[in-house]
Amino acid sequence: MNRWGEKRYHSLDYDLKQNYGEKVYKITLDGGMTCPNRDGKVGRGGCIFCSASGSGDFAGSRALSITEQIARGKKELNGKRPVHSYIAYFQAFTNTYAPVERLKKLYMEAIQDEEVKILSIATRPDCLGDDVLELLGAVNRIKPVWVELGLQTIHPATAAFIRRGYELPVFEKAVKDLRKLGITVIVHTILFLPGETKAQMLKTLDYLNHMDIQGIKLQLLHILKGTDLAEEYKKRPFLVPDMQEYIEFLGTCISRLNPQITIHRLTGDGPSDLLIAPLWTSQKRTVLNTLHRYLKEQDIWQGKEYHE
Repeated sequence: MNRWGEKRYHSLDYDLKQNYGEKVYKITLDGGMTCPNRDGKVGRGGCIFCSASGSGDFAGSRALSITEQIARGKKELNGKRPVHSYIAYFQAFTNTYAPVERLKKLYMEAIQDEEVKILSIATRPDCLGDDVLELLGAVNRIKPVWVELGLQTIHPATAAFIRRGYELPVFEKAVKDLRKLGITVIVHTILFLPGETKAQMLKTLDYLNHMDIQGIKLQLLHILKGTDLAEEYKKRPFLVPDMQEYIEFLGTCISRLNPQITIHRLTGDGPSDLLIAPLWTSQKRTVLNTLHRYLKEQDIWQGKEYHE
């Protein structure tokens, strides 16, 4: 069994402490973007699960400058503990979907802070034109750049249902283009999407095991107020796992996952005022503690069942 500190999986916290000698905290930012899946270029309404804030429910206020958002984020974090290192995370909406001159201004403003060690950018694979890639490569030569791509699933029927708006080869090209620039690629997946079997979810995982990616987020589907998914759930309720079922399936996923891939997320904590289901996810510490106990009891570790 590999050892990643006290955990049985290759956690982001472990990686950051190894590379920076201390815990590195994320400050979530809103760069004032929108999304081609909302403004009509690709579609209207966004992905079926996406909230009105473009999955940036915990991001800073777009009414503030990036510098002001970082300062506010630092103040909030330092109120709880002494912090010296940060990740500037552009989270809300699609954060490469703007003229490259504007993107450059936003990114450079974020990394000018000496305590910001990493620039992390959430985006869509179909929003990485040559000019954007050139900019990302240039910034990556100054400070490390991470790009988070929202894949969610490899299955066409599910992708169509959630209105993802791009085909799998677009994702594959994006990964190759980013890796040519030496940029770290993190992939966002969603577990228990409506209609998907556990075997299908594991196929998505097996596919990613053999992609040149460095990180993964395993996110349980959240049903949030105001989304089209919430309307679907109201009309035709679908399976939402209880905590025990989810933890057991996470154990299977962790066991199958390439041990070289860093796990950035294993659950999620949707805003309490928006979360319809599953409500137990709001107890994030309980979920993670239960997971760690389960992995130990079942003698599960990341990569135990992984085969190259």
